[in-house]
Amino acid sequence: MPLAILQARMSSTRLPGKVLADLAGAPMILRQIERLKRSTRLERIVVATSDQASDDPLAVCLIAADIPVHRGPLDDVLARYVGAIEAFGPVRTVVRLTADCPLADPDLIDETLALHARSGADYTSNTPTRRSYAKGLDVEVFESVALKIAADETVDPYDHEHVTPFLYRHPNRFKVEGLEQTADEGDVRWTVDRPDDLDFVRAVYDALYAAKPAFTSDDVRTFVRGRPDLANLGGDRRV
Repeated sequence: MPLAILQARMSSTRLPGKVLADLAGAPMILRQIERLKRSTRLERIVVATSDQASDDPLAVCLIAADIPVHRGPLDDVLARYVGAIEAFGPVRTVVRLTADCPLADPDLIDETLALHARSGADYTSNTPTRRSYAKGLDVEVFESVALKIAADETVDPYDHEHVTPFLYRHPNRFKVEGLEQTADEGDVRWTVDRPDDLDFVRAVYDALYAAKPAFTSDDVRTFVRGRPDLANLGGDRRV
């Protein structure tokens, strides 16, 4: 079954330490992992962080929570992924996730994985040419052998920073699939990069988590539609 690799670091330039920010009484990254564990198609979840001292507190937090951790280069995230695949392999299919998405949707992860398996693709995402899902619900699925080809061949720093571009930029070499929905939510912002993003997800968790820890994306949409003060928080569309 697929291995989910969740990339995380403490040294975010816009919101340092955000992955350990409090969210409903727990570090944000643990709240996200709690949601990821509801996926029915993921076998394991590993956090890939850096080997820098700045990420020691993150590693300590994860180990204390019994979350597997792989540490590798800070700036070469592609190498970090390959290292995690080798450390926790053998693994055929990998799901790439980022730790700034505490509203991650386990059903959408399962749907993307189902498309990947059904189509026989090398790379599948729900962020194709026409992004239709909210920022913060991103899912990328790829075959580990394809990523290793990318790591062996690319010398582009952009590929090493963003992990997967080599795959979807070479559709002549890799079979690429994309998942879209009818609704146009591509400019909706649920990711956490700025203080107002954190305020938004805290408002969502404060309203929904206690009564329903497994709240859904539709629950978020319904809640935000009833809160005009949140609908465009920070100048971005939130629903």
